[in-house]
Amino acid sequence: MPTFQRAALFAVLAVSQITHGSGAFAPAHFGARANLVDKTTLTSSTTTSLASLVQDDSATGKDSYAENSRKFRRTVYSHDEWVKHRSPDRFFKNLSTLGDSGIFKSLFKEVAATTVVATGLIVWNCIFGEYQDFSFVSHPGPMHDSLIPILSLPLAPFTLSTSSLGLLLAFRTNTAYQRWDEARKNWGMNINHTRDLVRLGNAYYDRSAVSPERAEDDLKRLSLCTWAFVRAMKRHLSPEWEDEEDFKIEMLEKLPKEQAEAIFAAAHRPNRALQDLSLAIENLPMHFIRKDEIHRAATIFEDNLGSSERLLSSPIPLFYSRHTARFLSVWLLLLPFGLWESLGASWNHIDLIPAHFLLSIFLFGIEEIATQLEEPFTILPMQAFCDKIYNWCNEIVTFEPGDNGMPVYTNEGTPSVGPGTLISGEVNIR
Repeated sequence: MPTFQRAALFAVLAVSQITHGSGAFAPAHFGARANLVDKTTLTSSTTTSLASLVQDDSATGKDSYAENSRKFRRTVYSHDEWVKHRSPDRFFKNLSTLGDSGIFKSLFKEVAATTVVATGLIVWNCIFGEYQDFSFVSHPGPMHDSLIPILSLPLAPFTLSTSSLGLLLAFRTNTAYQRWDEARKNWGMNINHTRDLVRLGNAYYDRSAVSPERAEDDLKRLSLCTWAFVRAMKRHLSPEWEDEEDFKIEMLEKLPKEQAEAIFAAAHRPNRALQDLSLAIENLPMHFIRKDEIHRAATIFEDNLGSSERLLSSPIPLFYSRHTARFLSVWLLLLPFGLWESLGASWNHIDLIPAHFLLSIFLFGIEEIATQLEEPFTILPMQAFCDKIYNWCNEIVTFEPGDNGMPVYTNEGTPSVGPGTLISGEVNIR
């Protein structure tokens, strides 16, 4: 058969495979564009197809395995977990649980599509070319004498494009990890500065100016307002369907009802919670310079919130993510044709199926990891962070100067008490 006829036949096959299989490789948000189509201009058959497309896209959205499994990726390690993490048996365990891998389960459609292409290629070439029986004796296929050729490609194009594909995947994965790392650092700053703020408020508080009951109330309010901000930030960065109900329950349990409802009603809840925190700081009896020091700690919360909002609202440029996904999808769909001759030593080229199956899992897995990391907040253990902040802040405000037997000294003298004199059972800080 002339070369141009072979090329034309192959092009038709490749286009049909990509057209029918591309839906398995498109990220969920790509399908949202279908909602922009004016359904009044569609025929009944097109409307039915569009409805099925939207339904399929919904199934791969928030109800998909990939989305539902994100809550189980919010790991918080202790020493015991690190020991397991470093276990010398980790390689065998990871290989033995490949079928249970969340990445593999998320990629079932993509891997199935490429494996079907590899299997179909073997069947096609056995029909229109030659096949081997169980004794490894070659026989002409049922359609061997027809004009339809066997399908294959030279491996050189795949070899030449491998480095380009590797660069695309490496950049996408590294950029996604940097986004996760920045989000984790933002929450690390929240943890550090919540403790710092409450510690300063407790240490600077002038207990000589108010009653013990007032001091207890002020510091408890400072602790709760500090926790309320990070909890409101967690809700702000989480999906509404996942966290709204729990958020309201927690806030009503721990805050005064009026304060909690004011936060609920705010258009930007973290801003309202931060305003309450600022007022709680202003109400503390202490020198204004010390209040400014505490306010500087609170200002860092606003910076962390803004950085997190930027990560949530601005993905990696879509044209980059889409091009990488398309490049990888086409590359893996056509790879069986390039491996046909290379794996010809096996019985009926059967090695093509497991080889391509594993390649699809691992290469698609790299892209899937990047996609999962790109939006970091729903895989960060933010609820665990908030719970720790609540416990630690409430503990800090229970500390009182001198309650552990350490001496407490005044910072300025009086006619009867000079600087550096031990004050027994009393704090003289202004």
